[in-house]
Amino acid sequence: MSDPLQRLRDAYSVRTVSGLTRRLRPRPVAGDGLVDLAGNDYLGLSRDERVVSAAAAAALTWGAGATGSRLVTGTTVLHAELEAALARFSAAPDALVFSSGYLANLGAVTVLGGPDVLVVSDTVNHASIVDACRLSRSRVTITPHRDVGAVERALAGRPEEHAVVVTDALFSVDGDLAPLPDLHAVCRQYGALLVVDEAHALGVIGERGRGAVYAAGLAGEPDVVRTVTLSKALGSQGGAVLGAPEVIQELIDRGRPFIFDTGLAPASTAAALTALRILASTPELVATVRARASELAWAARSAGLSVTRPDGAVLSVTIGDPHAALHAQAVCAEFGLKVGCFRPPSVPEGRACLRLTARADLSDAEVALAARAFTAVARTLRIPTRH
Repeated sequence: MSDPLQRLRDAYSVRTVSGLTRRLRPRPVAGDGLVDLAGNDYLGLSRDERVVSAAAAAALTWGAGATGSRLVTGTTVLHAELEAALARFSAAPDALVFSSGYLANLGAVTVLGGPDVLVVSDTVNHASIVDACRLSRSRVTITPHRDVGAVERALAGRPEEHAVVVTDALFSVDGDLAPLPDLHAVCRQYGALLVVDEAHALGVIGERGRGAVYAAGLAGEPDVVRTVTLSKALGSQGGAVLGAPEVIQELIDRGRPFIFDTGLAPASTAAALTALRILASTPELVATVRARASELAWAARSAGLSVTRPDGAVLSVTIGDPHAALHAQAVCAEFGLKVGCFRPPSVPEGRACLRLTARADLSDAEVALAARAFTAVARTLRIPTRH
């Protein structure tokens, strides 16, 4: 009889040779001493005393967990307050909170999809959108990145009665924005819904960080549905869907990722609510994180590295080979800098990169440190520094 685990060992060996294995690195309580350019705490709110205190107070009041699904015992007054605040801040008709942004995408796309619905998805959409498309029971068309013409052709030639176009607002690796006004115009022309994942845009894009949909003037459109995560700019945990009351009611009635999942913990709910209030009252945070992203991009470009232009807080330094990317990450660590290292399947073959994220609370000294690390990376890769 064959060993049922041998195929897993064989696959691991192949990944090891290719530089594609991964491991968990627990963060120590006191921190690792590295400047964080890898996490998604864009506004530096995850350790804000007001946010942490709100989480602690909610845990003492409501307990450690939500105790059940949102439809049973998992909805507290905090959940209702957060949903109202998200809708108000984002100028959305209604909102529904999930226990993660991943599940918010699964819920939205699977409920809006179906056998009589075409789903059109950008080729570099987040993995949660990819999985949502697979679970939607829809025919799915994958279009080239930011290619509005390809989306239009897919919608125009569909045999299905209904259609959904789904896209990241700000793409999670290269940090570029989706062409939302043009996508919406095409959707409106062909009677399709537009679903926009604002995970990396909320708190970073638009007036007071209200997101890319708001910035595009589409916040009040009934045929636009937004998903957000509470774990990035808001420094907490969880996700939400923002949209017309009909969409929210459909999610409550039929959304399996909502119905059959335990509700978001009260501590995370209170933390996100407090962070949202801070964001609403401190608009300078948005300008600061965008400025820091531009400074990091300039530093990488000056070192001779190939870096994307940041439309938000995310930028990507293309390395190519996974082993070289891992080495570049190690060089950054030697300089006291923690950066992300994205390799296949997170990015396409040959596109391994350092993924950098700016924070509003980065200091001038930390940006200067990053510049020195980038110069060392370029030297390691034998890239001439630009003057």
